[in-house]
Amino acid sequence: MASNPVFDRIDKESRQGYAGFGRPGAGRAATPGRAPTDSLSAQQLQDLYNQPAAGPVQTRRLTMDDVVMKTAGLFVIVLAGAAVGWTLFPSLGLVLILGGIALTLVLGLVIALKKTVSVPMIVLYAVVEGLFVGAISNGYSLAFDPPEQTDVFHGIVAQAVLGTLSVFAGMLLAYRTGLIKVTEKFRRIVTMAVIGYAIFALVNFLYAVVGNHAFGIGGTGALGIGISLFAIGLASASLAVDFDSIDRAIRAGAPERYSWLLAHGLIVTLVWLYLEVLRLLGRLRSN
Repeated sequence: MASNPVFDRIDKESRQGYAGFGRPGAGRAATPGRAPTDSLSAQQLQDLYNQPAAGPVQTRRLTMDDVVMKTAGLFVIVLAGAAVGWTLFPSLGLVLILGGIALTLVLGLVIALKKTVSVPMIVLYAVVEGLFVGAISNGYSLAFDPPEQTDVFHGIVAQAVLGTLSVFAGMLLAYRTGLIKVTEKFRRIVTMAVIGYAIFALVNFLYAVVGNHAFGIGGTGALGIGISLFAIGLASASLAVDFDSIDRAIRAGAPERYSWLLAHGLIVTLVWLYLEVLRLLGRLRSN
């Protein structure tokens, strides 16, 4: 089981091979008393036999290039949405943040549970997520960047982006070189930890809103910093599980359309990691 509900669904289907991905006609029985090649001549059968085996492109099965391209496309959409959210924050900040939280939760559940891959819904999720990320990023920038600061690389948002990309690159390298091995036990531990942290995050959000505490439980003290470090580690471990889930789906011969679902799941984890890095930097700058 994967920590990300999208990858959890794909992992279950991967265990059944290509037929597990809802391939049309899979498992359909032939018409009784009629062989499927009755209408083919001997020469046609021989020509069919002599043809080379169909590759991933011909059969429209998933490839790594498909996942990379879809991930890049969704990433661009998130960035565009973030630019708009950043601009609208002064006037619609609270609406974008609270609305973004609610909509991403609803859309995320629908995408994960929907039996078919809905590309428009995945794109809509990326737009909403971008607006939310842009708004909250501007909020952090206004709260923790000095007004006279001109060096963009000293800004909290730029540092959070750099930290996120560094963690992503490090986890990808560690996974590809075998330094991190994703076993079933590793998956179970990450899944239970993510579920536990999700419950904690909800309680912490309510505590922060009701109690008017910027960072919720732990504040900017040692406990709060420890919570942020744990969350960043958990999001990083989830990336490793995501990488392994993508490899499993490719090996299982998933249909090409699943590249959208895999890209969506990867972007969700990446944004989560970014928000946790941003929160850690905010806590550190408050001390």
